[in-house]
Amino acid sequence: MASELVYEITGGEPVRGCITALGAKNFVTKAMVAALLGESPTTLTNVPPIGDVDITTQMLRAVGVLVDYTGESQMRIDAQGLAAGDVPLPHSGSNRIPILLLGALLHRFDRVAVPLVGGCMIGKRGVDFHLGALKAFGARVECSEAGYVAQRSGALRGTDIRLPYPSVGATETCLYLGSLARGRSVIRNAASEPEIMELITMLRGMGAIIFTRPGREIVIEGVEHLRGTQMEVLGDRIEAASWACLAAASDGEIIVEGARPDSLGNFLSYFAKVGGGFELEGPQVMRFFRRERLSPCVLETDVFPGFSTDWQQPFAVVLTQADGVSVLHETVYENRLGYLSVLDQLGAMTQVYDTCLGGGPCRFNSSAWPHSAIIQGPSDLRAVGTITVPDLRAGLAYIIAAVVAKGCTELHGADFVERGYGNVVPRLRAMGVDIERVARGEGFESSSRA
Repeated sequence: MASELVYEITGGEPVRGCITALGAKNFVTKAMVAALLGESPTTLTNVPPIGDVDITTQMLRAVGVLVDYTGESQMRIDAQGLAAGDVPLPHSGSNRIPILLLGALLHRFDRVAVPLVGGCMIGKRGVDFHLGALKAFGARVECSEAGYVAQRSGALRGTDIRLPYPSVGATETCLYLGSLARGRSVIRNAASEPEIMELITMLRGMGAIIFTRPGREIVIEGVEHLRGTQMEVLGDRIEAASWACLAAASDGEIIVEGARPDSLGNFLSYFAKVGGGFELEGPQVMRFFRRERLSPCVLETDVFPGFSTDWQQPFAVVLTQADGVSVLHETVYENRLGYLSVLDQLGAMTQVYDTCLGGGPCRFNSSAWPHSAIIQGPSDLRAVGTITVPDLRAGLAYIIAAVVAKGCTELHGADFVERGYGNVVPRLRAMGVDIERVARGEGFESSSRA
């Protein structure tokens, strides 16, 4: 019988303690795909216990790849037994990985078929950028209601391609395609996020020849073979910033371990600008707190090195506690501010607009998409009973808001959160947060406070 995962959170107290940022969701599954390019096994360490890893594991095993845990948080991937280019939809659902598998598997099979991509419904994810890249490397692509089919005649060929937008996923597709393609490839207007640089490092460790150039250019000299490697999954910078937001919003103090400070980039500057405190206590140890009364700011999301779109939801909770009017302008995804209506239910004061309220260039200028917001603070957040998670990043923002809010909140759809964040309940409980994980279904209920 199907059950629903619910978090019961009683908030209203400052959060103080220590938490470790697990391996990065935005890298680990991409590294799992990269392992398919190697002719010998690859070992990944610091693999987080998240739903997206489980989903990706199911897909790889379904096509003959051996995926096993050889230790705590250590995964071995052996693609030598790859037997099929048709990737089935895993029983637990889908994520964004199928579209990336097209580029990786097409080196091994003349025809590859993958299911429609899943993931959070926060806007168009630029799948057409991936398909355009496949075509540029010489593949033929067909789309249907069931998914995507890519075919090739002979080896893939190096190409010179300019991405319409510095999409992380499309850049990853180009890296998979170019590493084993014949000849030289130039990827212009490529993404440069830390996870992209880690993927390049991993591919270099497998024998790929990849150069990075100023101006978002990547040059790939295709090689005939790649080998397996060993790669540590970097700490999750999105998660680290979220715990920083929890410290500031709750007027607490949290030590975050396991993430590189340089990967947080402009987040630290915005955090300090609004009154957050930040101190380095070790190579990958940061202490976050509220330095002073929180101040409002104007915030625009952008591709790296700009303020990450995945940081804006938890940061919005911080802005609900700032003394004044803040402006939030989302320039990466067109439909990512719907979560603000739930913050309003908790007592926040926000208004969403379809006009650009920022000063930078925006793809959604003159569109009807609600991609700008005004947040008036400070707000006295209070529990309203039940709220439902719409997507992964909004889900963690809801957790932060529920911890700040006075009273008990039931957070339904917590499965979304666990797709990208591992062991959420025990890690928060270790910092004194009153949170319980409850699995509910008709005639069934179980809970865990561990």
